Amino acid sequence: MRPIDIPRAVASRRTGASKLGYKQELRRNFTMIEVFGIAFSIMGLTPSIASTLAYSLPAGPAGLVWGWFVASSFIFIVGLAMADLGSAMPTSGGLYWWTHYFASPKTRNALSFLVGYSNTLVGGLCSIDYGFALMFLSVIVIARDGRWEPSNGIVYVVFMCCVLVHGVLASTLSKVMGKLQTVFVAANFILIAATIIALPIGRSGERNDGRFIFGSTGNLTTWPTGWTWFLSWLSPIWTIGAFDSCVHMSEEAANATRAVPYGILMSIGSCWIFGFIICIVIAACINPEIESVLGSQFGQPMAQIYFDAVGKKGALGLMSLLFIVQFLMGLSIVVAASRQAWAFSRDGALPFSTFFRRISIRLGYIPFRAVWGCVFLALVLGLLCLIDPAAATALFSLAVAGNNVAWGVPIFCRLVWGNKKFKPGPFYTGKLSKPLGWMAIIFLIFGILLAMMPAGGPNPIAASMNYTVVVNCAVWGGSLLYYYIDARKWFIGPKITLNVEELTNIQEDAIREEGLQIERLPGTGAVSDAKDAATKDVGPTEEV
Repeated sequence: MRPIDIPRAVASRRTGASKLGYKQELRRNFTMIEVFGIAFSIMGLTPSIASTLAYSLPAGPAGLVWGWFVASSFIFIVGLAMADLGSAMPTSGGLYWWTHYFASPKTRNALSFLVGYSNTLVGGLCSIDYGFALMFLSVIVIARDGRWEPSNGIVYVVFMCCVLVHGVLASTLSKVMGKLQTVFVAANFILIAATIIALPIGRSGERNDGRFIFGSTGNLTTWPTGWTWFLSWLSPIWTIGAFDSCVHMSEEAANATRAVPYGILMSIGSCWIFGFIICIVIAACINPEIESVLGSQFGQPMAQIYFDAVGKKGALGLMSLLFIVQFLMGLSIVVAASRQAWAFSRDGALPFSTFFRRISIRLGYIPFRAVWGCVFLALVLGLLCLIDPAAATALFSLAVAGNNVAWGVPIFCRLVWGNKKFKPGPFYTGKLSKPLGWMAIIFLIFGILLAMMPAGGPNPIAASMNYTVVVNCAVWGGSLLYYYIDARKWFIGPKITLNVEELTNIQEDAIREEGLQIERLPGTGAVSDAKDAATKDVGPTEEV
C-alpha cells in the first residue's frame, strides 16, 4: 500500500489543497460570496426552469410548483451531506478524492476512478449551451412571426459557436472571473425580477386561480399520473445540479473550509426559494391549454409564455435577456468543469494527463489546456443535436445521472467504510450527519432512475427514446473497463497527505487498520518539515 505522508507542526497552518498534499498552484481569487456566485450563476435559475419545462409541465401546474418544492428539499439534504465533506476536506478534485480516502482498500482505486470520470463528463456544459442555442434561435423565430424553423444543423452551429466563445473567455478573463460572478448573480436576479413582474402584469385579466396553480394536476404522457409528477422533479434536479462547482473551486477560494459549504447551501437555498416563486408565477400566468404551450411554434415553451403575456416586443426583450443569462451560465460552468478535469489529470487519471495538467502562468495561473479539453469534449457530445430532438434532450438528463453518481459514491463511502477517518470541518451537521447522508443516497439513486426514463412514456420509439442510459452507461462501463484492463496497473488514486497534528487517535487507528503506513516527511524539526511539505511538487505546472 502507498504510504500516507503526514507533515507536522508549521504545516498545520496551511489550508485547502496544500493541507491535503497538493502544492498550491491556482490563485485564491474567490471570496465566499464569489464561490456562491459561480454556483448560482451556473444554476441560472430562470433560464434553467425555461429549459426544462418539457419535464415539469406535463404533470400540470401542481407538478410544476410542488415538484419543484419537494425535489428542492431533497437536493438541500444532498447539499448538507456534501457540505460536511467540503468543509472537512476542500480540494478541486474533492468528489473522487473523498471517494479514495473513505472507500475500502479493495474498492478505493476503482471507485475514485469511476467518480472522477463521471464528474469530468461535461454533460452540464452541453445541456446549458444547447439550451442557449434553442433560446437564441427562438428569438429569431419570434421576430419572424413563427415563419422559420431552424434545422438540427443550425442548432448545432449555434451551440458550437457558444462553446468556442466560452473557451476563449474562460482562457482570457481568469484574473477577473471571481469579480464577474457578482455581475452574473446580479443578471440572474434582474431576470427573476423581470419575469415575476412582467408576467402577472401582462396577464392581469387572465391569471389562473389558486386552485389551478396548486391543485390542478395533469398527465401529458403515457406514464401513470404519479410517475409523471416524479418526472417533473428532473427540472429542479437539473437546475440545482451545479452546487458541486463550489467544491471544484476549492483551491481558488479564500477560507475554503467555510466558503465551500456555505456556497453549496446558499446556492441551493436561493434556488429553492426563488425557483418556487417563479414556478408559482408561471403557473398563474400560463395558458391553461398546456399542451399548446409545450408545442409552441417558437420551439421554446417559455417563449410562448412570454409572448402570451407581453406580446411580440416584450417576448423578444425577455427572451434576449434569458439567453444572455444562459450564456453566462455556460461560461461559469466551463470554469468549474475545467478545474475538475485539471484536478483529475493532476493525479494522472485522464488520457494525456501530462498534457492537460499543466498550468498557464502567463494567462493567470489557470488550467488552460484543461479548459480546451472540456470545450472539445463538449463539441463531440453536442453532436447529439444532429441526430434528433430526443437525442439532444438526453444532454439534460446526462448531466443529472453523471452528477448523481459522482455525489452519491463519496457520501456512501464515508458512511459505510470511512466514518472513523472523517474529522468534521468548521461546518458540520453533527448527529444528523449520518441520517442526512443516507437520505441523500436514496434520493440520488432515485434521481438516476428518473434520468434514465423516457419522458413521454414506457414504450418509446426511436424518436422518443432517452439516450441517457446509452451514453452514461458507456462512460461508467468504459471507465471501469479501462481501469481493470490497464489503469489498475498504474493508477494509485489522488495524492493523500494529511497533517498528523490534526488527526485523532481514531483516525490514525482506522488508517493503519487498512494497511496504510503513516510516515513522516523527510527533514527534522517543524521548520524543515514545513519547508519539505511546501516544496514537494506533483509535476510540472508552468505551460511552456
